[in-house]
Amino acid sequence: MPVSKKRKLESEISEAFIKFQRELIGRGPQEARTYIVEDMVITRFKGVLTVEEKHLVENNDGRKLVKKMRQLLREMYSTNYENIVEKCTGARVHSSHSDISTKIGERIEVFIVDRDLEKELN
Repeated sequence: MPVSKKRKLESEISEAFIKFQRELIGRGPQEARTYIVEDMVITRFKGVLTVEEKHLVENNDGRKLVKKMRQLLREMYSTNYENIVEKCTGARVHSSHSDISTKIGERIEVFIVDRDLEKELN
């Protein structure tokens, strides 16, 4: 069964994010999965915490520190993340949002783009 254009693009975005993160911090997530839903590009990253961060999140101060550090890094590189989405999709990013769960070691990225990509790809 041939891979759909949507699934191929979702995979391309995931791979671009993993490559960027490996170049940026020396390691990427264990897994990344991207979903295109209407005008949203949503990527879920699993296994994002480093060994040191896993130790830090065992107490409240450490959780706050890891979340703050990851938030700061995301703000520093938000343009890079948005450029990846724009380059892969050809759509302009209106806004982007991110959060990390220190409880399960996952991060989510949501990008709102200028058109309904899901409709275009179907």
